[in-house]
Amino acid sequence: MSTTMSRLAGLTAAIATALAALPAAALDKITFGTDWKAEAEHGGFYQAIAAGIYAKHGIEVTLRPGGPQINHAQLLAAGRLDFNLASNSFIPLNFVKEGIPMLAVAAIFQKDPQVLLAHPGQGNDSLEALKGKPIMIGNDTRIGSWLFLKATYGYTDSQIRPYTFSIAPFLADKTAIQQGYVTSETFLIESQGIEPVVMLLGDHGYTGYAAVLQTSQKLVNENPDLVQRFVDASIEGWKSFLDGDPAPAFALIKRDNPEMTDDLLKFGHAKLKEYGIVDSGDAKEHGIGAMSDARWGEFFKQMSAQGVYPAEMDWRKAYTLRFVDKPLAK
Repeated sequence: MSTTMSRLAGLTAAIATALAALPAAALDKITFGTDWKAEAEHGGFYQAIAAGIYAKHGIEVTLRPGGPQINHAQLLAAGRLDFNLASNSFIPLNFVKEGIPMLAVAAIFQKDPQVLLAHPGQGNDSLEALKGKPIMIGNDTRIGSWLFLKATYGYTDSQIRPYTFSIAPFLADKTAIQQGYVTSETFLIESQGIEPVVMLLGDHGYTGYAAVLQTSQKLVNENPDLVQRFVDASIEGWKSFLDGDPAPAFALIKRDNPEMTDDLLKFGHAKLKEYGIVDSGDAKEHGIGAMSDARWGEFFKQMSAQGVYPAEMDWRKAYTLRFVDKPLAK
């Protein structure tokens, strides 16, 4: 080797050593609040953490699970969270109604996983058949999807019975009907040897999105690149969770929620795929996380007709499409 080549090799090695000694680029820190305790419905976000997808996009995510005494929508509005997961389309519209500058930036669930559950063989096999019959629902449902059922199927408040988030009353009465999620209560009932009639509201005209990513108008204005990276990485995490090996997400979910079991996680994962919760609707054409003016407008029209929102409210202030409907989401 010539002296020149030897010096060049030495210089190259020195540069490589110096570069290796440099600290890694700092990750942007994000605090993200989900809508409930860790579960399969949050699998894509946990997958993005476990598989290093957020880190690949230059983000370090601190995920804060929700719960019955936690209002992450309020924490988002107060600036305590950077992003929040809204359970339904009502929450972004409620922010507009209250004049709070927050935006939905992606809708992970194209179908709301809410269901009504009934016993087989009782003639309660359709939403139409349930008109006038007692139905156990919670307070949140009463001011949410129940309004859709009243408007579309003629239900009345006289049908409402309290739901205590226990399936015991359902198991004890073959005529009982209750609310639930296709990913959870269905599993609990099936584990007791009953194959319930499952009526997914999203398959019967309920147009609301679910698992909606929200952030502040301020963050969208000041750091749209960070918003885009968080949305992109979350979408990638969901694709990995649904189409790849969900085990990394399962492990982190069980860490954050020790009550969660492998069987329930596998069941939830399977139902998300079976019912097209994530990849139906707008996502068929535009990919995971997609939203459309048409869907938001239709939902607002349904709910404003029920008096939830003033008809003149500018519902388009609830969301932005600038971060979704992109090739990465497919």
